[in-house]
Amino acid sequence: MKKLGAEFFGTFWLVLGGCGSAVLAAGFPDLGIGFLGVALAFGLTVLTMAFAIGHISGCHLNPAISIGLCVGGRFPAKEVGPYIIAQVLGGIAAGGVLFVIASGQPGFDAAASGFASNGFGEHSPGGYSLVAALVCEIVMTAMFLLVIMGATDERAPAGFAPIAIGLCLTLIHLISIPVTNTSVNPARSTGVAIFQGGWALGQLWLFWVAPIIGGAIGAMIYKCIGSKKD
Repeated sequence: MKKLGAEFFGTFWLVLGGCGSAVLAAGFPDLGIGFLGVALAFGLTVLTMAFAIGHISGCHLNPAISIGLCVGGRFPAKEVGPYIIAQVLGGIAAGGVLFVIASGQPGFDAAASGFASNGFGEHSPGGYSLVAALVCEIVMTAMFLLVIMGATDERAPAGFAPIAIGLCLTLIHLISIPVTNTSVNPARSTGVAIFQGGWALGQLWLFWVAPIIGGAIGAMIYKCIGSKKD
């Protein structure tokens, strides 16, 4: 239960910090943080939580990470389901808190604003197609898993994994915010899509399927190149 609690609150922080920066601060007149600020916010949430709860639950905060680590032989299959439930609930809770805060501004409309939801086609920030979004999410999540498994390998320098992982997520957002608004995390996507309530729910399937596929691919790549065996 301590592990699941850590995953719940860790994912809560990721969605509140990352999506909150996008909803509340990215487009603020004159003082908006923009894409760069949002990318950094997501990276900082993972970096801070990795130091805070990494020793408790491993700080997955992401169903695709839990599944990928299971594929990579780093995480027991029996714990994947409970972790995913805790992560999704944490994401939804954060979406709820963010909705309450954002609704304090006169005229706020979660459906019209998009509420930091992930999308493709007309709902992609840059108008990118379904195929582009699918490829982007698969490749970005695969690289994320590769970095996670490499940084947490017992042969890697000790104590630096949270920094590498946080910076990796920042870089992923710098690349892919224009394409899909960046998911690489089904719990993050679900947490805000529920409150957007329209097109985001209709497109949510891609942001479950692609990150999970990418996570599994990244784990298998690291098993090939990072194995101690020839």
